[in-house]
Amino acid sequence: MARIRRLEIQNFRTIQSLEWAPSAGINCLVGPGDGGKSTILDAIDLCLGARRSAAFGDTDFRGLDVNRPIVISVTLGALPDALLNLDAYGDYLRGFDAATGQVEDEPRAGTETVVTLQLKVTSDLEPVWLLYSLRAEQQGLERGLPWKERIALAPARIGNFANNNLSWTRGSVLNRLTEERANLGGELARAARDARASFGNEAGAPLAGALRIVTKVASDLGVPVGESAKALLDAHSVSIGDGAIALHNAVGVPLRSLGTGSARLLVAGLQRAASETATIGLVDEVEYGLEPHRLVRFLDSLGAKEPKPPLQVFMTSHSPVAIRELSGDQVFVIRAGADRHVVHKVGVDNDIQSTLRADPEAFFARSVIVCEGASEVGLARGLDQHWVGHGATSFFALGGAYVDVGGSNPDRCFTRGAALLRLGYRVLVLVDADKPPTAEVAAAFHAAGGQSLTWRAGRALEDELFCSLGDDAIDALLAKACEVMGRDLVSEHIASKSEGRHTLATVEAAPLLEGYTDEIRAMLGRASRIRGSGWFKSVSTFQEIARDIVGPHLPTADAGFQAIIEQLRAWTHAA
Repeated sequence: MARIRRLEIQNFRTIQSLEWAPSAGINCLVGPGDGGKSTILDAIDLCLGARRSAAFGDTDFRGLDVNRPIVISVTLGALPDALLNLDAYGDYLRGFDAATGQVEDEPRAGTETVVTLQLKVTSDLEPVWLLYSLRAEQQGLERGLPWKERIALAPARIGNFANNNLSWTRGSVLNRLTEERANLGGELARAARDARASFGNEAGAPLAGALRIVTKVASDLGVPVGESAKALLDAHSVSIGDGAIALHNAVGVPLRSLGTGSARLLVAGLQRAASETATIGLVDEVEYGLEPHRLVRFLDSLGAKEPKPPLQVFMTSHSPVAIRELSGDQVFVIRAGADRHVVHKVGVDNDIQSTLRADPEAFFARSVIVCEGASEVGLARGLDQHWVGHGATSFFALGGAYVDVGGSNPDRCFTRGAALLRLGYRVLVLVDADKPPTAEVAAAFHAAGGQSLTWRAGRALEDELFCSLGDDAIDALLAKACEVMGRDLVSEHIASKSEGRHTLATVEAAPLLEGYTDEIRAMLGRASRIRGSGWFKSVSTFQEIARDIVGPHLPTADAGFQAIIEQLRAWTHAA
């Protein structure tokens, strides 16, 4: 059951340099579009695939620089006995240190014996597959893998079209299900002969006129065709090989006519059944053609939930469903740097695993706003909609996402933000100021490159809104509260937090007298956020408030609040 222990890519398409020690089980690659995810799958396929040649062009070289060769090196462990033969492969056996993820040129105690297969393409565009070790290179030795071993190690690509794997073509998963190989050569030849004869018998009548003319012309010209020319299938055209044998259902309909999702499910199951020999699978856009429930079943068939993975699978995905179903040690984020690509394992840290479950969309983003609760998420989304209405580009269009940590503990915002920073995301924390975070936790987040926004000292979001916005905006907030909660409950909350000095009616009358005083504004902030009965405590409600009230009334808000919101706008649109 061979496994890829290390992958190295140089100058292939968008990747200048990449070195990665993948997991022995599921490896789900995520990250921004055009980040190199599919290129990694193609590199594995081209290096390990059972092919005698491959079509390369100048566009396969990074930056079209054909003077820098494409080099793809795949180091394989868990080798079959045939590849451990010292006489045949001794000069190419190397050591893999699982603790460091590094390959050493010679095996030693404590390392796994591995071999490296290298694909190299120079400016002549001719691919060359050879085993590689530094000592063999220094001795000028060259050796490839025998064709039999290449076929055994070739990965199965579960693509958008499964036809190749639903017939007995060379390299298909059907040929790996059992060790027995049926000798069907005689039967296939006989079938071809029968097809030619049957067609001739049936075609004679419709083509009789043309055949008589051919026979006469040939006879007049002395061309020997016998008593009568016949219309038979060309023996060279009707040659039936193993690839002509395909799977059909009980009534004879070929399974290649299955829908895309069903075909992928079936091939994944067959790959699992053939796991003793076909141990590496490649799946681009794992969610393609699959409803969420069938996507879950697809992942299960590949061993996503099993402690001992039956297959090593490399997949790409843009599906939150897929990410939510996987664990953090099965998900890898691709980051493209100035001169190299880096693959980060997401990991099973509690903060990361919680984000995987609650906000998997964040892992497909470039920039993430980590919010203390649903209120902050709604505010940020609503303001973004307001800015889009005035000509700005949406935060979503810029590759942004929001994470809701569920409130109650401001430290959680910073620890979760720090976890996302380690994976290469751009992160802003948006948090209340009524419960300040632990200074050391916030400082560590900022030191790692994160940014944060909070309200003025001692204020939660509701406090900031009622204390900062103009009187017209307060009127609108009260109207929204009555729409959501009902006038009686809003009035009850106001009476409670003002110790009976105010009701909704007296508050609504305040602008007619002296406007909303600082005392009334502070009281409304407290009344609006009673635990369990907050007036606006949902993403959708706060989104409407931000879009329809805060944004339009921002010019009349106090300068301090305007400055905070401007920082949010600037960070959002620098994404």
